[in-house]
Amino acid sequence: MATPNYAYEKRQRELAKKKKQEEKDARKREARAAVGEPQADPVVAATAKPAVPAAPAARVHRRPRPG
Repeated sequence: MATPNYAYEKRQRELAKKKKQEEKDARKREARAAVGEPQADPVVAATAKPAVPAAPAARVHRRPRPG
């Protein structure tokens, strides 16, 4: 008897879930376009820098090496 290929099944579930999410996002984009809201480009939004600069990083003080 053949054993189930769990990795294949998991991958198929992940692909189905991703496809369903993409379809949902497409429906949302269409709805926004119908209403006339401005659309943000997801690639640009993900790579955009914040308007307010972040606080400077705390300095790390290390002990000098003996010798």
